Amino acid sequence: MEHASEKQQASVCNLVAVFENRTVGTIPGPHSLDDQPHSSEHQLPLSPGPWEAPPGEEALKSELRTVSRTYLSSLKNKLSTGAWRKSCQPGASPGPETQEPEEKRVVQELLETEQAYVARLHLLDQVFFQELLKEAGRSKAFPEDVVRLIFSNISSIYCFHSQFFLPELQRRVDDWTATPRIGDVIQKLAPFLKMYSEYVKNFERAAELLATWMDKSPPFQEVVTRIQRSEASGSLTLQHHMLEPVQRIPRYELLLKEYVQKLPAQAPDRADAQKALDMIFLAAQHSNAAIAEMERLQGLWEVYQRLGLEDDIVDPSNTLLREGPVLKISFRRSDPMERYLFLFNNMLLYCIPRVLQVGAQFQVRTRIDVAGMKVRELTDAEFPHSFLVSGKQRTLELQARSREEMIAWMQACQAAIDQVEKRSETFKAAVQGPQGDTEEPKPQAEELGLRAPQWVRDKMVTMCMRCQEPFNALTRRRHHCRACGYVVCAKCSDYRAELKYDGNRPNRVCLACYTFLTGHVLPDSKEDKRRGILEKESLAGPDQSLMCSFLQLMGDKWGRSGPRGWCVIPRDDPLVLYVYAAPQDMKAHTSIPLLGYQVTAGPQGDPRVFQLQQSGQLYTFKAESEELQGRWVRAIKRAASGWTPEGPDEEDLSD
Repeated sequence: MEHASEKQQASVCNLVAVFENRTVGTIPGPHSLDDQPHSSEHQLPLSPGPWEAPPGEEALKSELRTVSRTYLSSLKNKLSTGAWRKSCQPGASPGPETQEPEEKRVVQELLETEQAYVARLHLLDQVFFQELLKEAGRSKAFPEDVVRLIFSNISSIYCFHSQFFLPELQRRVDDWTATPRIGDVIQKLAPFLKMYSEYVKNFERAAELLATWMDKSPPFQEVVTRIQRSEASGSLTLQHHMLEPVQRIPRYELLLKEYVQKLPAQAPDRADAQKALDMIFLAAQHSNAAIAEMERLQGLWEVYQRLGLEDDIVDPSNTLLREGPVLKISFRRSDPMERYLFLFNNMLLYCIPRVLQVGAQFQVRTRIDVAGMKVRELTDAEFPHSFLVSGKQRTLELQARSREEMIAWMQACQAAIDQVEKRSETFKAAVQGPQGDTEEPKPQAEELGLRAPQWVRDKMVTMCMRCQEPFNALTRRRHHCRACGYVVCAKCSDYRAELKYDGNRPNRVCLACYTFLTGHVLPDSKEDKRRGILEKESLAGPDQSLMCSFLQLMGDKWGRSGPRGWCVIPRDDPLVLYVYAAPQDMKAHTSIPLLGYQVTAGPQGDPRVFQLQQSGQLYTFKAESEELQGRWVRAIKRAASGWTPEGPDEEDLSD
């Protein structure tokens, strides 16, 4: 047994010697191994070795070329291409009578490439790695830990291939006549190939450390450059040698796939070879998963750096789903503001770009948890491609640059919401058992104070949404209720209530929300106050109205300024036209009973103008388009004839 071990070690040493004395590009054949002198693979000579430049010879000039992460990523997509395979032509073509089976030639190629690969691993582990460790211990010019980080677990990989995989493969090829199979050998050793995932995951960091210390430490650079100039290095840089283990498993898969294809249908090795191919594929997938995880963490770290590395945001378990610029629709300003969103699997970050991008590029304004978040499209003629994101911490009205971009954002948000809800339901089912939860779902009104409301924009109202008193800039200014989002006056919002979505801090709320949240009924509040005939909500949405849109009010009836009015025919009052100053007003300034009115075209000859006329009453309106004018004319004619909808799903003509 001991004699066999010494013979095996000598074989590997011969192989290393062949590699170190051959020219780059040639593959040593098995017949040349016995002609080479033996050398120890674990002892480095004190005199200049084959990795050092010969005295007096001009140094080869080669610069390190960076292997990018993009190139590393492309390795995952090239498992079935011929680019991995180097052509290995035998020295002399055998005649037809001595031609070997095709599967034997594939196995021979596998052996030859494995021999060259083990020699390259020897160069990495026993030359580069050991020489750098010696220099680090001798000069203290750079830490030994840096050297170990650069080479990762290359020693384990070298040991596996030189002492186990290559000898087993060599014995099987030598005894091919008696045992023409390799599937069982690869099955036995394939699970150990998972050790490559650690090396692959560390590869980019190792390349960065190598480049850093080549610039930072002259002794480090001197050792690496000296070995790179040697004949054994083949005029290639250390970084290119380090890339070989990353490429090796895809090469195994390609060769083994070809081996299975070349096997005869009744070959005894067919079943084992197919199983071995499946195991190699799993090992390749394992390495691909390591590359994907490395890319994810690298991309995540870059995002966190752009956000300023805030403690409550940095989490390596997060996954970035989407990022990009959007416009924020303001409830005070008329023009949207430039903002930037980062959507993770568990949170949405609402950010503003920094003017001075020193360090972080964005400042996080709001973090909205995906748990409990809702997203829906907004129908707003003034802001097309807009959508609403409503979370427990805040509600945002956002505008995308196109409809496709809006749909992409909504789908990404909804997918994140569905995934969180799915995990939550799975957890609840595991905790509650088969009976499930018997508690009734809370009504929607009870969400008041639990999540941030959608604020009504200032320009959508002209009067307090609680007391219906008109706003003015001096004595009755606009305020927002932090619980329901209504625009109210100071008198109607002079109350404080704790809101759970804001950490139970007291916030300004209106009287109705104060009563609901606290249960306190103030003695001077009169809930039974009779509403006037014009105190009807505008019902801005199409679900509550048969027809609604802005119309320009023309003629002496409305004054010569020709203001715009929000006109609504409610679904629950389909024979009356209400005219409001703004879409969210709680009281109309005019109501027109439409029964018996006649609709005619306007006298100006403009196809967008129409008039309502009855018993000396004349109202003139102008729509924003001819198509909208036609829909208004049809709706008013139906109401003037006494038509009422029979059900909630009956067709409406809303804008």
